This record gives sequence, structure tokens and C-alpha cells, in this order.
Amino acid sequence: MTLFSPASEILPILIVIKAGATMNLKTGSLLWMDSYPDAPTYPCLENDIACDVLVIGGGEAGALTAYQLIKCGLDVVLVDKRSIAHGTSSASTGLLQFANDKSLGSFVHSIGEENGCRFYQLCREALEHLSDITNSLPLSVDFQRRPCLYFASCPEDVITVQTEYELYKKMGFPVTYFTEGQIAERFPFKKLAGLYSEGDAEVNPYKLAHGLIQYGQQRGMRVFEKTEIKRHRMEEGKLLFLSSNGSHIRCKYAVYATGYETQEYKSNSNAFLGSTYALATQPYEDFSSWTDRCLIWETARPYLYIRTTADNRVIAGGLDIATAKEQDRDKRLLHKTELLIEKLQELFPTLPEMKAEYAWAGTIGGTHDGLPLFGPQEGYPNSYFILGYGGNGTVCSTVGSLILKDLITKGHHPDAEMFSFIRQHHS
Repeated sequence: MTLFSPASEILPILIVIKAGATMNLKTGSLLWMDSYPDAPTYPCLENDIACDVLVIGGGEAGALTAYQLIKCGLDVVLVDKRSIAHGTSSASTGLLQFANDKSLGSFVHSIGEENGCRFYQLCREALEHLSDITNSLPLSVDFQRRPCLYFASCPEDVITVQTEYELYKKMGFPVTYFTEGQIAERFPFKKLAGLYSEGDAEVNPYKLAHGLIQYGQQRGMRVFEKTEIKRHRMEEGKLLFLSSNGSHIRCKYAVYATGYETQEYKSNSNAFLGSTYALATQPYEDFSSWTDRCLIWETARPYLYIRTTADNRVIAGGLDIATAKEQDRDKRLLHKTELLIEKLQELFPTLPEMKAEYAWAGTIGGTHDGLPLFGPQEGYPNSYFILGYGGNGTVCSTVGSLILKDLITKGHHPDAEMFSFIRQHHS
């Protein structure tokens, strides 16, 4: 199966991936690596090898895609120029939601009710897939189902919450509309309105990537760290990749799960990069004032989002800025950490004084139309990209991994066009 004409397979195509310094995707002290200090390591590729599919990138997106392909019985090789999950996945806050940065109402306005609702439904189904996946892994990844509170940040946003409620109910999502009084009964803060939905979750993203890769390795997948892909070409109908140490990988198909760094060598007009901030507090003994330890976020943009962890910390994130320049991002880390602590303490004054035991800044990405990017791109024959850009990267990457699995094994997927790189863009 290929989405490219047979003629493209006999041309001497040579693609050079931009060389240079590795992109600095995060700064600060990271929680997740300390939560799994004995994570396994993998060798650097030293010999020429062959496989069915090469997955480039060992974060959540690459690991999820490899998991799906391994289950189909394909011979998969996964490489990462860093250590496994040491890119953006190590800086993720691990909130898993079917909702998106762009509201369902906004999607309905821009791409129609059928497509907007379909995207949200795919994300909801992805959460069920993730629940099943995590149960199959050899490693506990701290996956926990949680309800979610989405509150109106200001009086003008109450109508937004009401619109979302009506759309969610129409789709059959389990959701309750909370009034100001109902929120006050359940939380130590006051907000004018909110949606309380079931079915979301939280996870340790670092453990998730490692658990998926361990699952694959146990079933024959070969994994190589500190192995950077420099260039590739078509040779006798197959892809031939050159690694940073001179070894070659020959394969039928390739998957680029290279995250935000993809924009350095294959930029997309629909994509943009920025920066975000997050922290993790000290552990707490009592969350009785926090109903169901639910996920919490808001209508404001940029928004605040918070969750708890398996070891009873509070994670808060947000306060995004519109630049990915690391100097601009990093100089704001201390101030942004202070602001996040202030916002947390305002919401939960009943919790003892909060301290940021971990605080970090990271690169984030999104698209102008709000949808992630999955599928082939011009100039990359027999290759597929999985770019789960947006504030819901793990869930979107789960959607993408299922689509790419079908594109590779069947040649089609009914929802692939929605996420195509050549789709009509919507603002």
C-alpha cells in the first residue's frame, strides 16, 4: 500500500533532515523523570538493519504508533535522538481530556457540526482506547479516570459554558451543568457556571511512553536511543535511512513522530509554536475539599489547568506565551511559577501553603484550525507524520496512531481526510 504513485518509488529521492543543535524543548526541574528513576535505557544503533516500519521519535506519539503497529504483527524499529521520552513527553502535565483547546461550539462554527462533533467523539473514543492500552502494559503508568470541571472564567463566558453543555448533551456525553451555587457546594471557590463531565483521565506521560515501548520490545520491536536520522532516499522501492553514526535502516514505511521539531525541517503553514509553564507542589494528605480530585480548567485563553498525581501532588499549568524562543520562555519561568502558585492558592485556600517542588517551561504547538496533523506529506514517499499539536496531545496522538495504523496496513481510514496536511484550513 502507498499513497504515492509507483513512479515516485523509482526516482533517486534524497531528503536531508536539517542538521544542527537539538531543539531545547523544556527548561527547569521535571517531576516525571524522578517518578521513574530506573527507566530502562536502550543502545545506539551501530549496524545496518531492515524492518517493515521505522518509527522516528520515542515520545508518546511514537510509542503509541509503534504499539498499534506491533499489534498488527509488523516488524517495527523505533529510534530517538535523545533518550526515550526525554523530549516534550517529559514536560507534559498528563491531563487526558476529550475536550480541546478550541471549544466544540467553535469547531461547529468553523468546520460544521458533523465534523466538529466527530472530532470530539474520536477524542472520547481515544480515552477508552487509552484505558484498554494501559491495562495491557507491563508497567503501571498511573492512569486514573477522573471527572472534569470546566468553569466560566468571567460573566461573559457563561454563554460559552451553556453552549458547550447543549452540544455535549446532544452528543450523549455524560455532563452536568453546574450553577454558581452547585460549584460552591463542591469546591472552596466560586464560579458563575461550569460543566462537570465524566470520562476524562490523568496519566504519567513519561511512564506511558516507556510502558508502550517495553510492550513493543517484549514482542520483538528493536529500540535505539541517541540515534539521530540524518537523511534518507528511495532505493529499489524501499526507504533507506542514514543514522548519525553511519548505520543504515531499510524499511517499507516510516512514521515521523518528531513533535515540534518537525517544523525545523518540514514547516506547516497551519502550525504554530509557543511556550507554556507548569509546576508540581509538595504532596498533600487531604483532598477532601477537592470533589473527586477532578481535572479543572477554564474558559479563559490562555487558561489555567490543574490535576492531582498518584503521589498526591498538585500539578498546575498554563499562562502560555506566543513565542517558542527559549530565552524569552526561560526568563519568565520564576515569575510564571509564582503566578501559578497564587492562582492555585486562590482556588484552594483550604490546602496548606503551596510550594513548587518542581517547576518547568516547555515548548507547545497548535494549529490555526485547532485540529492535529496526521498523514503523508509531499516529498516524503511511503512516510507518515503524527503531529498531535494542541493542548490535548496524548489523546490526539492516540487518535493519530489508530489512523496511521490503518493507512499503513489497509491504505485508508474514514477519518484521515479531516487531519490531512492538505485539508482546507479554518481559523
